[in-house]
Amino acid sequence: MPSPLIILRETWSVTAQMAPYLLLGFVAAGLLSLLLTTALVQRAVGGRGWHASLKAVLIGIPMPLCSCSVIPVTATLRKHGAGPGAAAAFLTATPQTGVDSILATHALMGPWFAAFRVLAAFVSGMAAGIAVDALGDRGKGNSEVPGDGRKGQSRCCRCGTGGAPDPTEKPTDCETGLDADPAWLRAARFGFFDLPRDIGGHLIIGLLISGVIGATVPPDVLSSICPPWYLAYAAAMAIGLPLYVCSTASIPIASAMIASGLSPGAALVFLITGPATNAATIATATKMLGGWGTVAYLISLMVTSWAMGAAADALPIAPAISAHVATHCGALSAWHHAAGAALCAILVIPALARLGRRSDQCPESHSATTVEHPE
Repeated sequence: MPSPLIILRETWSVTAQMAPYLLLGFVAAGLLSLLLTTALVQRAVGGRGWHASLKAVLIGIPMPLCSCSVIPVTATLRKHGAGPGAAAAFLTATPQTGVDSILATHALMGPWFAAFRVLAAFVSGMAAGIAVDALGDRGKGNSEVPGDGRKGQSRCCRCGTGGAPDPTEKPTDCETGLDADPAWLRAARFGFFDLPRDIGGHLIIGLLISGVIGATVPPDVLSSICPPWYLAYAAAMAIGLPLYVCSTASIPIASAMIASGLSPGAALVFLITGPATNAATIATATKMLGGWGTVAYLISLMVTSWAMGAAADALPIAPAISAHVATHCGALSAWHHAAGAALCAILVIPALARLGRRSDQCPESHSATTVEHPE
C-alpha cells in the first residue's frame, strides 16, 4: 500500500493538469447561464417527436447541470408540455457533458476523446428520446417528482435558484431575467460559486479516487491481463449504472482507468452510464416517463454506450487517446500549480459556506431526488 504522500502527489498531479481547463469551463458556464434560462429551455423543448428530442439534446449538451440538478429541470419541462421522448433525451444527454466537463475532458484525455464524448452524448440522447417515444407509455408519464417540488430544488442554469418552479406562481426575477444584479455578477456567481457548490464534493472524491488508482495500480497493468472487450464493457457499465457521479467528477476516474490499461471504449461506457444514471434518476424517470418509458430509456442507454465504446476502440483515435492519458501527468508548470491552488479554493470555499449554513437547511434525505438549496 503506497503512503498517503504518494496518493496526494498523484491526486495533485491530476488536479493541476485539469485545473486551467476547468477554470475556463467555469467562466464559460457562467456566461452560458445568462443565455440558457429555464424559461427559454421550456419554450424550446415543447411537443413530441424526434425534432423535439433533437432540440432537447442540442440545448442539454452544453448546459452545466449535474446528475442531480437535471432531474427537477426535466420535471419542469414535462410540466410545460415537453413529450416523454424530449424529456428522456434531455435527461440522458445533459448530465453527460457541459462546457466545464468538455474542457476538463480535453485536459486529461485529449481533444479526440472530448469530441467523441460530445458525440456520444448526442447519440445516446437521441436514441433515448426516439426509443421512449416509440415504446414508452405515451401520455401516462407523470411529470411530478416525489415529494414537495419546492424543497431541496437544484439550482437552475440561470442564476442558482430552484430549477423546477411552480407554473401557477408569479415568475420570479430570476426566471424573467429581471435580476437586480448586473449580468457579470450573475455569471460570476453561477460559474464560481453555484456550479462548484453543485459538483465540488463529487469532483474532490473523483480526484481522490484517481489518485488512489494512480498510486496503487501500475501503468498498463490491465493491458497484460486485459479481459475480452465485452467483459470490460460490462464491468464499466456495472460500475457506472448505480454510481452517483457527475460528468466532471467522472473524468479523473476514467483517465485513471485508461492509464491502468483499460481501453478508451470501456472508459467511455463508464462516462456515459455513470453521469446519466443513478438511483434517483431511475426512480424519477419512472414518474416522468412511465414504466415502459423508463425501460426504453435504460435499454437505449446501455445499447448506445456499448456501441459508442466499440466505435471508440475501433477508430484510429484509440491509440492517441491512450498515449495522451499516459503523458498528461508530465512536468507541471507554475501556471498549472497556480491554477490548481485556485481550483481548490473555489471548490472548498462554497463547501465551507454551506457547512456554516447547514442549520438553516432541511436535513438531506438519501431518497430525495433533488439537491439542497440554502435559502
